[in-house]
Amino acid sequence: MRLQNPIRIERSLGDTEASYFLPSRESGVNDMYLHLGFSAQPQTIRRDRVANAWAILRLKHPLLACNIEMHDYDDIRFVLMPYASPESVLHSANENIFYRQGTKEELIDSYLNGPRTLSAQRLSCIFLSQESDRSHSRRTHPDGPVQSTQGEDWFDYDLLLCTTHFIGDGMALHQCANDFFTLLSSKRSTEELHDILKEQWQIRYGSQFSELSLPRSLEERLPQSSGRFQRAVSIVDFDLSQGRLLGGHSFSRRKGNDRRTVVPTVAFDEDHTRKALKLCKSHNVSISSALFAICNLAWARTRNDNPDLPVMMYSALNLRPFLTPDELNDSYWFIAISYFNVILPGFLPASDVEKTFWHRARFAKEQSTRAAKHRMLISRSREMAKERGVRARRWAKEDDEKASGTRIPSPPVTATVMERPPSTALIGLSLLGNLDGIYKHTSFPQIKLHTLTTGSRQRSGAMLLFGYTFVGKLWVSLGYDENGFEKGLVEQFWKNVLTSMEEFLL
Repeated sequence: MRLQNPIRIERSLGDTEASYFLPSRESGVNDMYLHLGFSAQPQTIRRDRVANAWAILRLKHPLLACNIEMHDYDDIRFVLMPYASPESVLHSANENIFYRQGTKEELIDSYLNGPRTLSAQRLSCIFLSQESDRSHSRRTHPDGPVQSTQGEDWFDYDLLLCTTHFIGDGMALHQCANDFFTLLSSKRSTEELHDILKEQWQIRYGSQFSELSLPRSLEERLPQSSGRFQRAVSIVDFDLSQGRLLGGHSFSRRKGNDRRTVVPTVAFDEDHTRKALKLCKSHNVSISSALFAICNLAWARTRNDNPDLPVMMYSALNLRPFLTPDELNDSYWFIAISYFNVILPGFLPASDVEKTFWHRARFAKEQSTRAAKHRMLISRSREMAKERGVRARRWAKEDDEKASGTRIPSPPVTATVMERPPSTALIGLSLLGNLDGIYKHTSFPQIKLHTLTTGSRQRSGAMLLFGYTFVGKLWVSLGYDENGFEKGLVEQFWKNVLTSMEEFLL
C-alpha cells in the first residue's frame, strides 16, 4: 500500500493557537508534559509494540504529527505531509519515541529545565524510562499474577507524554494517554496492532483521501454571532466584564536569574481523600471550589500587606461542550479553552476561620458556575481569544525586533490616562477534576497506573497550582520558578496550602 503523489495539507492557526505558539518559539514556554508512573511486564512495553500504538494515535490525531510554518505574524500554518504508506507512519512514530534510564524526577527536570525537546518540526513525542537499577523497580502485580503470564516480574516505568500547548489542552492529553495504554495493554499481538495501523491508514489515505483534513480551530467551531448589532454588544460586554476584574495581591518577584521550574507534589491517601470529598459535599462545594478558598487563606497567612484589596485567581474553562461539530475530523486533539477569574476577599478574620473558609469556597463555586453558564460565554470567549491573539502577535514582533536590534522605542505617552483599580492575579489554578473518569483502568489490565503529575515549561517567574483526583487519591502540586520569586515566599505559601488542607479538609 503506497500513496501516489502525496499532497500537502495545511491550515492557519487560530487566535488561541497563535497566542500559545508565538511565545513558545524561543525556549518552549507552555510545552506540556504528562507524567504517568505505572507497573507492567517488559513484554508489554517492547519498542515495536509502543511504536505501533503511538503510530495509530498520530494517524488518528494529525496535529500530533504536523509541522509549523511561520510566514508572518498573521500567517502561521499547521502543515501535514501525508504518509506515503503505513510503514512511513511507523517510521515517523519511532523517530518521536525516546527510551531513558533514570528516575521520574530526572526525566521531568530534564524536560522542564533542560534544552527544549519540542520544536516547530516536532509537536509531540513520548519518553519511556526505568531506573538504572531494575531491582528497585521490581514488584508483583497488586492484584496478583496475570494468568497468561504467571510468574513474570512486573517493573515500574515512567511515561512522559509531551506536546506543545497550541495543539491541545489537558483534556486531550489525558484522553490520549488513556487510549495509548488501552492499545498497549490490549490482548492483540503486535502484528494485530500493525494491522489496525494499516486499516487506519487506508481509511485516511484510501478512497476518502480527498476528505482528509486537520481539526478546525477553536474560533472556527465556536457558534457565530449573527448581525452587526450583536457583535457590537459582544465587544461592549467583554470590555465591561474585563473592567470588573479586581485583584491587588501578587508574589514578589526576582529578575535576572535563570529560570528553574520545580513541581512539589503531594498525594493524600484514599481515606483522607474520601473524607475531603464527603466534607465538601456536605458544604455543597467541590474540591475545585475548595482549592480556591485554600489558596486564598494560605496567601493571607503568608503575606497580608493589602487586606483591603481582593485576591484574584484564574483558571481554565473547558469550551468543548459548546463547539459545533467538525464534520470532517473526529480528533480530540485541538485546544478548546478560555479563562475565568475568581475574586475573594483579601483579609483573614480573627475568628471563625473555618466558617470563613466554607463561605469563600461557596463564593468561588458561585463565580465558577456563573462563568461557565453565562449567556455571553461564547462571545466573551471569542473576544478573549481575539485579544490574546493580537497581544501575542504584538509582543512577538517586539521581541523579534529587540533580538535583531531593529526595535524603535515608542514615543512617551503624554495623554492623561484614567487610573484604573489593580487587576493583578495572584496565581493560576489548573483544576482537572476526577481523572479516574478519563482513565478506564479496567481497559488496560496489563498495566497498573499509580502516579500522575503534569505541567509545562514555564516563563521566568511563573506559577500554577494543580488539583485532581487519580487512582482514588487527591493530588495537589505547585509548579513554579524557584529562582523567580522572593526567597522563601513561595515555599511558605506552599506550606500554608498543605496545612490549610489538613485543617479544613482532612
